[in-house]
Amino acid sequence: MKSDDILTRLMALHPKVIDLTLDRMWRLLAALDNPQDRLPPVVHIAGTNGKGSSLAMIRAGLEAAGHNVHAYTSPHLAYFHERIRLAGDLIDESHLTAVLDECERANGGEAITYFEITTCAALLAFSRVPADYVLLEVGLGGRLDATNVIADPALTAITPVSIDHQQFLGDTLAEIAGEKAGILTRGVPCVVGPQQDEALDVIEARATRVGAPLLVHGQHWHVSKEHGRLVYQDETGLCDLPAPVLPGAHQFENAGIALAALRCLGKGETACEAAVTEAEWPARMQRLRYGPLVEAAPGVELWLDGGHNAAAGDAIAAALAGLPARPTVLICGMLNTKDVLGYLRPLTGVADSLIAVSIPSETNTLSAEETRAAATAAGLRAATAETVLSAVKKTHAEHPNARILICGSLYLAGAVLRGNG
Repeated sequence: MKSDDILTRLMALHPKVIDLTLDRMWRLLAALDNPQDRLPPVVHIAGTNGKGSSLAMIRAGLEAAGHNVHAYTSPHLAYFHERIRLAGDLIDESHLTAVLDECERANGGEAITYFEITTCAALLAFSRVPADYVLLEVGLGGRLDATNVIADPALTAITPVSIDHQQFLGDTLAEIAGEKAGILTRGVPCVVGPQQDEALDVIEARATRVGAPLLVHGQHWHVSKEHGRLVYQDETGLCDLPAPVLPGAHQFENAGIALAALRCLGKGETACEAAVTEAEWPARMQRLRYGPLVEAAPGVELWLDGGHNAAAGDAIAAALAGLPARPTVLICGMLNTKDVLGYLRPLTGVADSLIAVSIPSETNTLSAEETRAAATAAGLRAATAETVLSAVKKTHAEHPNARILICGSLYLAGAVLRGNG
């Protein structure tokens, strides 16, 4: 039996991919003897943008301080195993198969979403392998997310909140922030990243109601870029650190969240410096340096990013603007559930053109023609291609020294990473 076979069966247990409630989680966790109550100290992270990057930096810092760290993230890019790290290492196939099989049997064919039952599997694995911390990334929202089953986390964090997933979380920033703030827990500190006032007001009101102390960007801690370095300051002092190894101006803010979390957990200079210098997080302004795509376009600078909402478009535009000048072409594929125009508009000032593709094997992909039309409406010169590889070759033929950014979806990024080795 392989994990892929079990995962395929698990996808059929509920007619919806997303159905936000915790009832099914509590039922299955009880059948598994409540593994969520037998975990190392948990850091629970919600937000719209920057969750994964902040988690990666916290993990790098904790590991540099000598800790073994479990981590749960989603979605995966190339292989499901990426979602579950056990004491620093990706879960191996035999262990993954065993916990998935146990959860499938305990569930007894009852309705449950794919994310819910696989989250139970992750919690089960975490409960059986010794570690010092668990880093738990919210899948969607927070209040009713499958990860929101930890009674007493050590720390929570809320990264920047922006408009996304309106069909599940609400149409306004305040409504979405209210869902994210659902992870706040009485007596448990929460690190709050940079927020718009509308979102921060909701988070602060919720914190007051539940009695959760906040560590808020701009109030309790500050982060800035000075002379190419990162300067972080809170009430305990100042850190002068190298710039984050993860590229893009937005990673300074994500690093600030990680540093605030590490300092709240009592970690020192070694952890803080490792957080910014040793973190790894694929498909976030990742430079591709080998593989068939690179070989197909010698001389072209090839980048990959999975951001897919308006805030991500702003961050990517700023990252591109900070790179040395080159002709810049976007190869873009997006889902039909996303704000395509909101994502593309910030990129019109930094990209010369766009080549639209569909996302391979993805039911909810926009067609290449639909993405091309949206790009044209946003003000970009746009064309279509059958595949990412053909788009790369076309760009190389027309602009041998171009910069190419493959972008628009984590699902597209995953397909690229699988195909590019």
